[in-house]
Amino acid sequence: MVKRAGGALLLGIAIEHGAARPVSAQLYASLRDLMLSGSLAAGERLPATRTLARDLGVSRTTVIDAFERLTAEGLIDSRVGSGTFVSVALAADRPGRAPERSGPDVPHAPVLSRTMASAVERFGTRQRLPHTPGAFVTALPALDEFPMGQWARIAAKHWRRARREVMGYGEPSGHPALRQTIAGHLRANRGISCDAEQIFIVAGAQQAFSLIGTLLLNPGDAVWFENPGAIGARNSLIASGAELIPVPVDQEGIRVEEGLRLCPQFRSAFVTPSHQQPLGYVMSLQRRLALLAAAERAGAWVIEDDYDSEFFYGRRPLPTLKSVDRTGRVIYVGTFSKSLFPALRLGFILAPEALVETFARASVSFVQGVATSLQGIVAEFIEEGYFATHIRRMRRIYAERHAALYEAAQRSLVGLLEIVPAESGLHTIGNLPSTISEVAAARAAAVRDIVVSPIARFSLETTALNGLVLGFGGIKPAEIRSGVERLGQALAGLQTTRRAAGGRRQSPI
Repeated sequence: MVKRAGGALLLGIAIEHGAARPVSAQLYASLRDLMLSGSLAAGERLPATRTLARDLGVSRTTVIDAFERLTAEGLIDSRVGSGTFVSVALAADRPGRAPERSGPDVPHAPVLSRTMASAVERFGTRQRLPHTPGAFVTALPALDEFPMGQWARIAAKHWRRARREVMGYGEPSGHPALRQTIAGHLRANRGISCDAEQIFIVAGAQQAFSLIGTLLLNPGDAVWFENPGAIGARNSLIASGAELIPVPVDQEGIRVEEGLRLCPQFRSAFVTPSHQQPLGYVMSLQRRLALLAAAERAGAWVIEDDYDSEFFYGRRPLPTLKSVDRTGRVIYVGTFSKSLFPALRLGFILAPEALVETFARASVSFVQGVATSLQGIVAEFIEEGYFATHIRRMRRIYAERHAALYEAAQRSLVGLLEIVPAESGLHTIGNLPSTISEVAAARAAAVRDIVVSPIARFSLETTALNGLVLGFGGIKPAEIRSGVERLGQALAGLQTTRRAAGGRRQSPI
């Protein structure tokens, strides 16, 4: 029910002027049903009689008559100087819901498409990981360190522009200023030679993967996918009908030779070369060149997800896969969820020149687009230098938080969890001893309000890995140290339980 200062907006009430039933009786019955069903809540203000008469195209006398009948039944109350309101007594007296139907007239469960039914069966869940700051929630940047004051000033400045610039329909492919700004940022900071026409703005990386899958993949097309790999991209590509080929990764990235053995004629490959999700490895230059050569031979597209490459604090990062692509096979996907904040739901696709026209047509015809205001604000945030300052500051902060995690682990997790040092990003992994199941570890941690993910959650197929994924970007060092202590207690409890049980290892599920 839409509300406004003048009372609820009741345009859904249908009045039949030529019916045998009087108009006032129709209005009375409709209002009564809305109140008894809860669509008009107890205490909610009704529009004035003149306003409702004008909205519904009836006389004011008709509305007054309906209101008087409702007042007589105790369903509405009139307050002098305030208006007419749904009786507060309805909060307690409204009838309960009718019992659920049973028998042959009950509708059957909806039938999903084969693609979606398979995806739901394999990876569907009603639960999602927490997305509020805490130890050790992944994929969450340091929201407490975001320069909200600068953002608010730019937003206020943006909204003072001419209304036709900020309130109308935007360009389907994205705000021109933002496309130009992103292209400049990629040229200067990621070594990618590109033009603004190759940039397409989307509502986050997940929409990018879905759009790529819709445009370039037929049902059943083979896609090399890192195993373990990124959950969001996995689900988007499966929903597009792709047949994902789980290709193992090692410290140099995706194992190209294994991919060729499993499926030499692949249609696409999905990789996270700058910071493998979730293991954190950086793909070697040799492995990058091998992947590009394999894609060229197969006529395949390579999707590069560069989700948090700005935040390096070890050695300088290797060039992007896109920057060494000389055959136009790489589709580069970026996002502002980590570099700014997730609620933006803002990402972009850098299309190879051969696909620019394809993505341009898709943007006009099928993509809903992103709020022009958000795009304009982000463009100004970057152009005025705040983005670069923010990134430099966050590199230092994430380095400090990573160091806090690693140092605390050396004190509290020895023999329980071996933290793997990271060189970039907002998360790392910890390897468990064979005596502790990663699933049992995650459950024991949850009892102590610690969120860690088993590596198996990211896997298409079972791997030999036994460890946990820990995010550290979204919490302060003191919370990291406290979280490590509680995690250590949880893992130590599992070891004690195992010894007491005679050495039987808990089976992961």
